[in-house]
Amino acid sequence: MSVDVQAPAFRAMFREYDLRGRVTEEELSDDSVRLIANAFGRLLAARGMASAVVGYDNRPASPGFKEQAVAGLTAAGIDVVDIGLTVSPALYFSQHHLGVPAGLMITASHNPSEWCGMKLAHGLSRTLGPAEMRELYALVTEGERGSGRAGARSTADTRDAYLDRVTAGTTLARPLRVAVDCGNGAAGVFAYEALQRIGCLTFQLYCDPDDRYPHYFPNPSDLKARRRLREIVTHPYIRADAGLAFDGDGDRIGVMDEHGADVWSDRVLILLARRLLREHPGATVVYDVKCTRGLEEEVRDRGGRPVMWKTGHSHIKAKLHQLDAELAGERSGHIFYGAGFYGFDDALYAGIRLLEVLADHDGSLSGLVATTPPYLTSPEIAAHCPDDVKYGVVDRLVAEFKAEYGDRVIDINGARVDFGDGWGLVRASSNLPELVIIFEAKTEQRLREIRALFRARLDACPEIDPAWRNDPYA
Repeated sequence: MSVDVQAPAFRAMFREYDLRGRVTEEELSDDSVRLIANAFGRLLAARGMASAVVGYDNRPASPGFKEQAVAGLTAAGIDVVDIGLTVSPALYFSQHHLGVPAGLMITASHNPSEWCGMKLAHGLSRTLGPAEMRELYALVTEGERGSGRAGARSTADTRDAYLDRVTAGTTLARPLRVAVDCGNGAAGVFAYEALQRIGCLTFQLYCDPDDRYPHYFPNPSDLKARRRLREIVTHPYIRADAGLAFDGDGDRIGVMDEHGADVWSDRVLILLARRLLREHPGATVVYDVKCTRGLEEEVRDRGGRPVMWKTGHSHIKAKLHQLDAELAGERSGHIFYGAGFYGFDDALYAGIRLLEVLADHDGSLSGLVATTPPYLTSPEIAAHCPDDVKYGVVDRLVAEFKAEYGDRVIDINGARVDFGDGWGLVRASSNLPELVIIFEAKTEQRLREIRALFRARLDACPEIDPAWRNDPYA
């Protein structure tokens, strides 16, 4: 097995809380996938776990990599339950449903199709964090190891059980017309049927899984994908009440109102939190540094406990379990229910809960959103910055902002600079060689002023590509 585990490109795949790399001989290949899965098997065995659920998304490389992952796990003595083509939330659910403690999902989430990777669960509703990722890499450097026994392999079909669970007890108070965009990703295996079950008239957009991704890769944050969904939502023969979009492995949601306006997930979280706080007074809501200030205001004003935390599905998930929180979410579309669900991020379940809120309301989704605090927020803007320098660049920017703005800088994950009438954020992406940049203010003019301030600061860093992507203010 010829894998250079010390190569910078290989080491860079071990990110903060999952593994992602390009499908190349230097990064993810049949050999490296088997080696990494074998190391994960040994990590599980050291924790007394002897079985794992394995699934895969519909990237071109995923089915073959799934076979290599099964081979690596069974060589380490781990019994494997193969659930086939699926989404990450269905895999996490399958752990609970089948009583299997661990899970390995072949996916790179919303990364482009030439990427692949793994999401790794070392317990029910618990995925690897930074310390475990470092441990995993150390085990990889030891090479593949056997355990003295080969793990067994079996298969299970948990699709219907998952659909039963996410739709259980949900009957909409009134029928809704919903446009659904799965971007030809694996979420199409589940989303249409789930929404039909709860009483939606559903209009499908690219719900057939297709590993060529002929239109765009499924990513709810991508403006191109949102343009196409907007056309369907507002089509005169459709006039949907809402549009829902799902990423490549079904754990991130995108929402659009009946006019085709984007409803970012922090606004969705406000609407979900309102209902939650009626049912669970004083509940804790965890949210990431990219979320609107309006979320904190709403939760606090309604008697709840708002907690800001680091961006990243494993970070937010861990904080939810640490605090025994009832709800958590990220601006990127990961939403976690601790109350009444399992505490993992499930875009389909979150979408169903949102539609339940909308159906209980006499008006429109745009009308509901209009009742949330009046802040304007940019989309997630990206600037390329190499993996091997991006964290150092952000550390430097944090120091510079702190020198100028002092305790107005929140540094739990990058630099979120509070200007009183708005804020700006720059942080290193956990999954791609880039920085993530977001701005918020009460007027577009002020938002542009904050953007200009950040633009000047970032342009002074030669490591950052000046060509910002997904930036509507350029």
